[in-house]
Amino acid sequence: MNELYSKFRSLKDKIMHILVYLALIIALIPLFSILFEVFIRGISAINLDFFIKPTPAVGEIGGGVANAIQGTLITIGLASIIGVPIGIITGIFLSEYSENKLYTIIRLLNELLNGMPSIVIGLFAYVLIATVVGFSVMAASFALALIMIPIVSITTEEALKLVPASIREAAIALGTSRWKTVIFVALRITKKAIITGILQAIARIAGESAPILVTMGYWKWWFAGLDRPVANLALDIFLFAKSPFENWIVLAWGSALILIIIILSINIVARIIMKERY
Repeated sequence: MNELYSKFRSLKDKIMHILVYLALIIALIPLFSILFEVFIRGISAINLDFFIKPTPAVGEIGGGVANAIQGTLITIGLASIIGVPIGIITGIFLSEYSENKLYTIIRLLNELLNGMPSIVIGLFAYVLIATVVGFSVMAASFALALIMIPIVSITTEEALKLVPASIREAAIALGTSRWKTVIFVALRITKKAIITGILQAIARIAGESAPILVTMGYWKWWFAGLDRPVANLALDIFLFAKSPFENWIVLAWGSALILIIIILSINIVARIIMKERY
């Protein structure tokens, strides 16, 4: 009887393993199909002109997306300057000052912001900044910063909670104040986890097109100031892919390939950092 039961358990275990691997394969098929399609269609657009020339005019042959790459990097950089410090400070507050009266409000707002659709965040940035300054890098960066804040804050909060209480107590016993313990001890221990969260937030906003469309609109020229629009890779993909011009469609596939490579590289770096010991 025991032998029969053991065989039954072994058979059930094998069936479950097969089902798990089958589910994994089914989930990976669409992903690899997308990657394969983007690579096959996008690789033909990759050449030197693609990286050094701006968006071609309607009907013009050739050209590239150098201005869109420039605009994407500038927008992400400015969004990071705004969003990363606020996200880290919010994460510190949620982790270390739960007794504060504002704790419940801040946590609720952070969770709402984390689940907010990006197009709604874009509309908020449009009303707050774009209606005053106009369509601009400033408005787009502000919208992307709002998307970054909850991602960075949640990562920071969870990382700080993993710091053993004994380390905090030891620092305080040596006469270190509470805020110095958090900044110079806890943050130093968890810096790799926080950096990983920042990279994940950057990867998230790199592919956003909805808030960019609402706050900056389409622009095919080079960067001309924070109060002016600038080209963007994600927005170029959205607009070029549905255009009737073959050259723009090719550039859309090339831009999609470059954007996927950028996001994939950021995620690989984040995974490498996470595997290292603190």
